[in-house]
Amino acid sequence: MIFGFLPQNLKTKAVAVAFSIAWLRGEVEAQPEGAGAAGRLAVFRRELYGCFTARADALFELADALLCADGPVRVLAGLSLAAEYRRGHGALYDAVNHGRIGIGRLRRSLAGLPLPRTADGRLVLAVDVSSWLRPAAATSPGRLFCHVYGRGTGQAQMIPGWPYSVIAALEPGRTSWTAVLDAVRLGPDDDETAVTAGQIRDVIARLTAAGHWGEGDPAILVVFDAGYDVTRIAYLLAGLPIELLGRLRSDRVMKLPALPRRPGTSGRPRKHGGELALSDPATWPAPQVTTSTVTSRYGTAVAAAWDRVHPRLTHRAAWLDHDGDLPVIEGTLIRLAVDHLPGNRDPKPIWLWWSRTGAVPAGVDRCWQAFLRRFDLEHTFRLFKQVLGWTAPKIRNPEAADRWTWLIIAAHAQLRLARPLADDLRLPWERPAPPGRLTPARVRRGFRNIRATMPCPARAPKPGKPGPGRPPGSKNRRPAPRHDVGKTTRRDRSLKARREHAG
Repeated sequence: MIFGFLPQNLKTKAVAVAFSIAWLRGEVEAQPEGAGAAGRLAVFRRELYGCFTARADALFELADALLCADGPVRVLAGLSLAAEYRRGHGALYDAVNHGRIGIGRLRRSLAGLPLPRTADGRLVLAVDVSSWLRPAAATSPGRLFCHVYGRGTGQAQMIPGWPYSVIAALEPGRTSWTAVLDAVRLGPDDDETAVTAGQIRDVIARLTAAGHWGEGDPAILVVFDAGYDVTRIAYLLAGLPIELLGRLRSDRVMKLPALPRRPGTSGRPRKHGGELALSDPATWPAPQVTTSTVTSRYGTAVAAAWDRVHPRLTHRAAWLDHDGDLPVIEGTLIRLAVDHLPGNRDPKPIWLWWSRTGAVPAGVDRCWQAFLRRFDLEHTFRLFKQVLGWTAPKIRNPEAADRWTWLIIAAHAQLRLARPLADDLRLPWERPAPPGRLTPARVRRGFRNIRATMPCPARAPKPGKPGPGRPPGSKNRRPAPRHDVGKTTRRDRSLKARREHAG
């Protein structure tokens, strides 16, 4: 078992542990064309072409240009110079702005691909939000103020942009690969918790239909970082074959289970026990489970777990419209602490809440190790933005931004399928990568050679000539409307606020 911790940063201030586990089950879908990776990639490319319902040829070649371009994508029009894109830059922008993609079919295709699993055959999904910043796009609707972390302490900013909620399957080992399954753009009227719960429900339904989960299989583990109301999501998704694991803020106050009722006592039974303040060790009872793992570089990792810990809900905010008694959502509270980190001799512990009760030591260790694998999704976001150029185009319409986002996801899926086929085309100053350990950027470096062996369903372009354009000296008489940055729709957080709002 190999352990490694990420250095402390502004977003997580946590530790990251990586451990190597060989995943058991590989292919889920039957492969009609050979059993190798080349057959799977060829089948997915044909299915991807079928997902394009308008400007299909231009969209498909644009995805190939994304994968075969030399170096990172900086300008959208620059992809028209790639040899794999046989059309002009005008057709490129026309495909992004006016093409159509069958998103439902593409989602089902991604769910049917082989997915990584842990040693016990469990799927681990990560949910996070990444923003496409558009601070100067005054004519772009649907923008929100997105939280962006700076390089120094207290340097966070709120910048206008389009936030996207992304769900991806995580690999068990220390890697920069993930399997992106879904992406949803959040709007001003969206309740982030409700949208995330619906997104997870749809992903689980597609994975079940694709055969990734069946009766008797381990429950799918869904991992969240801080900022999500994980207890409410657990309530909204009750009945699904999943377990939720999320990080809590260190200033939260949770409730212990109520003590058994004494015989002969009258009145209403108590719903909550004593308080457990995460920042006050004096309120911590003795943990039911304690595990200790010795690491080679970071000392001892100690995990303590308390069973049946839950928040105390009130008729406020998201629970304002709840009918009847508020539920008691119990789970396992986990505290993870390590001796030291590189550059930090006194790291702060992290607190996790797991939606399952009755945890055993093996389950507690599995949870905090799976949570720390969630940071692999940050590598995927960095690849999207810095290599594939997800946020490089200056797109006006959010619908075109969604179309471009799904092109990026489809290109990343092809890189994952081409992973066993790629050669290590390293630069002179780069170290050789062990077999099977190529990063997504290195696989992309050799995708042009792989594409030459793949079928290309896109048809050749028809001869044409550019249009006349706007007559010289004419003015734009239809300026684009300008949109203010929309804040999230204000919602009443209490009954008093609702009465004041109603007058």
